[in-house]
Amino acid sequence: MEKREVTLLGAGLVGSLMAVYLCKQGYKVTLHERRPDMRKTDISAGRSINLALSDRGWQGLQGAGLDQFIRDNAIPMHGRQVHAPDGTQNFQRYGKEGQAIYSISRRDINCLLMDAAERNGAIIRFDETITKVDLETNTIVINNNQTKKTEEKTCNFIMGSDGAYSPSRLPMQFTEKFNYSQQYLEHGYKELCIEAGYEGNFVIEKNALHIWPRGGYMLIALPNPDGSFTCTLFFPHKGDTSFEALQTEEDVLKFFNQQFPDAVPLMPNLTKDFFQNPTGALMTVRCAPWTFRNRMLLIGDAAHAIVPFYGQGMNCGFEDCFTLNELITKHDHNWEHICKEYEQKRKPAGDGIAELALNNFIEMRDLVNDEQFLLRKKIEGAFFAKHPDKWMPLYSMVSFSHIPYNEALAVSKKQDVIMNELLQIPDVKNKFDSDEVMSRMMELVVAKL
Repeated sequence: MEKREVTLLGAGLVGSLMAVYLCKQGYKVTLHERRPDMRKTDISAGRSINLALSDRGWQGLQGAGLDQFIRDNAIPMHGRQVHAPDGTQNFQRYGKEGQAIYSISRRDINCLLMDAAERNGAIIRFDETITKVDLETNTIVINNNQTKKTEEKTCNFIMGSDGAYSPSRLPMQFTEKFNYSQQYLEHGYKELCIEAGYEGNFVIEKNALHIWPRGGYMLIALPNPDGSFTCTLFFPHKGDTSFEALQTEEDVLKFFNQQFPDAVPLMPNLTKDFFQNPTGALMTVRCAPWTFRNRMLLIGDAAHAIVPFYGQGMNCGFEDCFTLNELITKHDHNWEHICKEYEQKRKPAGDGIAELALNNFIEMRDLVNDEQFLLRKKIEGAFFAKHPDKWMPLYSMVSFSHIPYNEALAVSKKQDVIMNELLQIPDVKNKFDSDEVMSRMMELVVAKL
């Protein structure tokens, strides 16, 4: 790169964090953002779904010196609080004692990251839509949404951090040998809210991710500092039980009282939120290559948009940033080598978390109350406690380690084979942590992992 100048298309979570890293590496950075400055305007209702920060995300923030600043605004969630239809609850801990994922508002963390980018010297230009990216000349055409004026800009290096529907990815899709796929779920999502109690008290357990699994769909809730919970209903778009079928306030109240009876009294604005907030789509994007002629690359959702069921979209994007920053140092700003190794490292990981996220939707909505699933968790939890060097549960590999996602996925498939064999042991339910079961598990681990 002759001039250390980078143009980032998109000032969302990943673009803003990458801008901090690049500025610290000595680059002149400009971000072009389609939306207005969210620090000065309200984002659209129903689009502020909370995020879950885990170890990969914290590593990305720490590398940019932002982890403690963000931690002060986040709430630890030590496990799942599972709500059954009859109102009973079951707490399922994440990982080891003391481990947690952290709830934070998308808006809050994005604002903090934009502040940090500007503090480090980045320029953020808001209300600017990129209408064209010319790969041959490395130019972009910018339309100012306020003035309606058009500007053409020649860039030294472009990073597409502009999300799942990335305009910067579009011209790459028309280049030779570019692979691209997008897959929509039959489910969509809608944001709802559990209100804070008296004087901002939490009306349900504060330090948990709440799930109302109902087989085929679910409601979840993540805590906010003001005592409220941001809820998300993941629900089919069409069918007898679907968004399409709930047409009136009576329909909504009847359905929620049947399926989520303990949540309804905590949601005084349920019907208003249900009909005012938009229904979002859920999509997985896979593409390759992520780079073009060592002068453009894709990062975050532009390269690997995933469904939210492992809470890893932001964490994966932050891991992209951390990896790129390490490669900039390793290869001394040689972008030919940086681009090559970045794609070699991150593309398999992106594909891995895409598959894991789709699988985890089934676990969250269908399995968290299943007896066999819970028994498996007891067995592997007992073995993990005794032999942490021999076995790590999949959730811990994804959320509390830096094992590449694709490697975690491969290990989990071998673990499934082992667990299926252990579950065949007679009366294993009543002796899941016995010497017999633990010894047999060790034999299988040595033979298969």
